[in-house]
Amino acid sequence: MSQTAFVTALQKVTTGSLGLNELIVAAQQLTNSGQHDLARQLYQVWIAMNGDNPLLFIVHFNCSTLLAQAGDHAGALASLRAALAVNPDFAPAHINLGSALERQGDAAAAVEQWKTGVERLSAITGDAIEYKITLLKQLSRVLSDNQQYESAEAALTQCLDLNKEQRDVIEQYAAARLAQCKWPIAANPAKLTRANFVSRFHPLSSCAYSDDPLQHLGLSHRYAEATAPGLNSASDRRHAPIGQNRRLRIGYVSSDLRAHAVGYLMANLFEAHDPKAVEVFIYYCGIPADDGINRRIKAAAEHWTDIRGIGDDEAAARIAADEIDILIDVNGHTRDARLGIFARRPAPIQVNWLGYPGSMGTPYHQYIIGDEWVIPEDHELYYSERVLRLPCYQPNDRKRIVDTAPPQRSEHGLPEDAFVFCCFNAAHKVTRFSFERWMAILNQVPDSVIWLLDYNTETNARLRAAAETYGVSGDRLIFAKKVPNPRHLARYPLADLFLDTAPYGAHTTASDALWMGVPVLTYMGRSFASRVCGSLVRAAGAPELITTSPETFITRAVALATTDRLGLQELRQRLIANRDTCTLFDIDGLASKLEALYAQMAHDYRAGALPRPNIANLDAYLDIGANIDHDSAEIGASSDYHGIYRAALAARHDNMPMQADGRLWTDEAIRTADAATISTHPERQRLAS
Repeated sequence: MSQTAFVTALQKVTTGSLGLNELIVAAQQLTNSGQHDLARQLYQVWIAMNGDNPLLFIVHFNCSTLLAQAGDHAGALASLRAALAVNPDFAPAHINLGSALERQGDAAAAVEQWKTGVERLSAITGDAIEYKITLLKQLSRVLSDNQQYESAEAALTQCLDLNKEQRDVIEQYAAARLAQCKWPIAANPAKLTRANFVSRFHPLSSCAYSDDPLQHLGLSHRYAEATAPGLNSASDRRHAPIGQNRRLRIGYVSSDLRAHAVGYLMANLFEAHDPKAVEVFIYYCGIPADDGINRRIKAAAEHWTDIRGIGDDEAAARIAADEIDILIDVNGHTRDARLGIFARRPAPIQVNWLGYPGSMGTPYHQYIIGDEWVIPEDHELYYSERVLRLPCYQPNDRKRIVDTAPPQRSEHGLPEDAFVFCCFNAAHKVTRFSFERWMAILNQVPDSVIWLLDYNTETNARLRAAAETYGVSGDRLIFAKKVPNPRHLARYPLADLFLDTAPYGAHTTASDALWMGVPVLTYMGRSFASRVCGSLVRAAGAPELITTSPETFITRAVALATTDRLGLQELRQRLIANRDTCTLFDIDGLASKLEALYAQMAHDYRAGALPRPNIANLDAYLDIGANIDHDSAEIGASSDYHGIYRAALAARHDNMPMQADGRLWTDEAIRTADAATISTHPERQRLAS
């Protein structure tokens, strides 16, 4: 719209001849032509001239959007409140006002605003239902972020009652139950079967729910297809030569390069990279951060680009313009990931490493970096990517800051003369089966307690009540208050033995414990998440801390706490003595080996040998896994895991023939299944002959 047209519209406003519809059209034309300030002025003049118009709330709302875009957040808040003063039932204003309050850091006021919006939605209309769902989603998200999971679950239950097909709500619902240790986790939410529910878990939640790597792979594939499907045209991906006589350009995409578990692990790696071998680019997509870890990484990387405020197309274009050779997905299927960037294939080679403990299940991640323990050769069938290995897949920070003030058991509520087991893993990792093992151990070591993170009042009470059902006093569960990380590290040695969870074990928490000389006892399973802790204790020089059955885990823990105290003391001394020589904390060695893997990837690419991810039949594997009741039994303890899947695959094949996929459903398996079908169905036997 031209300046003249704006003046004409303004004149019509002042004479009272510009109706609401014409006003909105004129303002939209100004906005589309980049004249946002003129559009705002037009709205504000109309408001001043039409104070008694019953539809004034719409104009206030539209004006608030323009004010927010211009950075006038106070003005936007005032406009939203003005809209609600005219129409207290206008749900979009409740939604946006709550979001604005949240951005200002007032989560409590945001929650109250959204609650008010929900309460005022009385009429049953299509729009009202959609508005209510949006308000409930906003409520649940902020409540979960503030560890108010009980209230979040209630809001999510309402959402599912209104519409059970919401993938994001199902994901949040499962995560909320995991975070509360509400067993069974897959208790059916409104209108969903258990299998339908489990098949829509977020991939990260599934890692904590079951030790079922085939199900994890299928779920990752379905999640990626739903959120960031691979581009269909080969012309959409970036094919580019990788020169032989220059440094490799390595791009890392992550939301967690700050005071976060991944940031703590990676800070020293960026300092250890050889600038003669690689040119490091970081594409940061996380929350604004300016902590010590974030500053260290920024200082170590040659290039730092914040991509949080730009879309996937623009971010992918930036990465392509930087001529990145190898792009590392440090998020995978975790919070604030930018999977859509990888779907656009802005780099010739794309790699899954560190952030997500499992396969991505996509057609656009060619490699996963592990080690021989987290992914042994006979486990490669659980991954869509080609597996490359480091001596230990996890980097670590040799510059950890540890509080120097000596910790005392009394300041943390720990008995001076008790044997202290600990587990500082997050609540969502504490399964019923892990908890049962802990209680069995406490029952056999009477003078002992278990020291856990302080989850929240409701979850703490739930776990104490659960302990009582196993004959263990709830008082023997002691919860560690949140303290700054240097102080948290310093208090680790107050514990005698760290008891791992399964199937999602200790990762960064295990490294911290081992650095501080606290032995970590782990029960190793099949999935990536269940094998990380074993990799870490092995790389720390204490492989005897790895157990391979629930029974052995319990027996070994009891022995270390009772009859083998000398062996436990020797382990503690060995961990401290090994810190400067063991594989786990050899950050320079890891950086060198990682750079060698990058060189190998580039060599494969130049030779035309870039791997093609295997995503065949993954929906079938997911459907089979989702129909296994993981709440009732640990499939990780099954000796015939593959047999369970092969039998189910054969049954599916009998109804709907499937091609071989190179995993469990091989050509030989097909021949065996077909022969069995013919032998048990005489009419098919006659046809075959």
